[in-house]
Amino acid sequence: MASDNIEEVKSSATPRQMALALFEDMFDLGLPINEANREIGFQRNNVFTEIVNMGLAARRFLDAAYFIVGQEPEARAQYDVDLNYFKWLMRYDSRNIKHLRSIADEAQNAKIRVTNTPLDREPHEDDLWVQVQLIGLVGFLRGRVSFDVHPRLLPLIRDPRKSHWLSLRISTAFTRSLARAIYDKVLPCVQVGRTDWIQLNEMRMWPGKMGANAAIFKYFKRDWLEPAVQEINKVSDIELSYETRAQSTSSKKVDRIRFLLKRKDTADAVMASLADASHLYKILKDEFNLSSRQFSEISENREVWTDERIMQAVEYTRFKLHRGQVKKSPAGYLMSALRDNWKISEAERTMVQVQTKLLAVEKQQEVAKSETTNAVARSVASHDDQVRARMNEDSRKGLDHFKAAEARTRQDLIRTWLASREGKLLLRRMKLEPSSVTEQDVLAQTELSWYLGQYVFGRIKSALG
Repeated sequence: MASDNIEEVKSSATPRQMALALFEDMFDLGLPINEANREIGFQRNNVFTEIVNMGLAARRFLDAAYFIVGQEPEARAQYDVDLNYFKWLMRYDSRNIKHLRSIADEAQNAKIRVTNTPLDREPHEDDLWVQVQLIGLVGFLRGRVSFDVHPRLLPLIRDPRKSHWLSLRISTAFTRSLARAIYDKVLPCVQVGRTDWIQLNEMRMWPGKMGANAAIFKYFKRDWLEPAVQEINKVSDIELSYETRAQSTSSKKVDRIRFLLKRKDTADAVMASLADASHLYKILKDEFNLSSRQFSEISENREVWTDERIMQAVEYTRFKLHRGQVKKSPAGYLMSALRDNWKISEAERTMVQVQTKLLAVEKQQEVAKSETTNAVARSVASHDDQVRARMNEDSRKGLDHFKAAEARTRQDLIRTWLASREGKLLLRRMKLEPSSVTEQDVLAQTELSWYLGQYVFGRIKSALG
């Protein structure tokens, strides 16, 4: 690809900066994050869908924290952000700090565990079992929130491999814990179109505490499951249905469930589907900052605008950007390239390769010339340093000789130095009168004493020579 030879265009604003700018715009208007007109979210590792026994607010708290971790340019031992910004990310509109602390406490109590022990038997001492807190220290002070995450989790958050796109616009729109828990669980399965069979007893653990009636399927279905499915279909980017199964053909007791999934034909959905191929999504979102309307257009034409065609348009737009031929919006130019199927010709590719080689040769020549110039400069600087060091040593010896001399000898040395050509020039430059300069003045001022030491050393050298 020509992108191998053309330096990629860097985004003028990072996702973190864009999120902060969006927050500032909406916070002033009193608008929550779920009403944002631009997408905001992150690539979440599939491993974090295994979180269970966590309420809605605690899930939002964790999402906000992981979003911040993922947007920082480098991993940190501790993260610290404006509390209003953090609350906006988790769509927490209350001023009740006590309640916010309890949410942080619930998030801290949540853990992720990995084990190879089957559900149908007791664990053995040879089984694998690993457990870690999802968030560590949390602190609130003077309108700021600080937190840290276990170092083993940071790579999973910052550089996820098997991952899915989590939209904070969507995740903060849920009002039911079970709806959010189901949504989290099914996201990695959207491309497949269905989940595996899930034990109902396992699913009842997902949102945290549930009422006693939840153990009875008809009440669980009426009071929890159906409302959750309805909310997912209403506020999210997927359409979800389910089917159930009894534990055996001879039993009527429903004990497992499977969800059937498909993406909606919306801008949020196309962002999520593109995010499944995170490299392509990040290019469109971070490098070109496509709007929701532009993502919608891509969604409407997805059958024709394949990944290959999108990358072809990206490559062409980058090429024109480097040649200074994109005068206005790079995102708009990219969309034009998509609509009209523009691509780089073979002749243009050859031209870029030739230009790249010529620039490389020119750069090598400049580096060689610069190295020669720097070598000469270092040699001159080294010589200057040696001369300066020798003069400082000469001055020190002369000053030691001066201090060791008798009072009358010191007076004579001061008098003759001040009367010398060098002494007069120094006094004139420092705007001093010879008659007002005493021995104490000379020794108290570094510059005067340095030149006196030079003068005395010269007298000693002449006497010895």
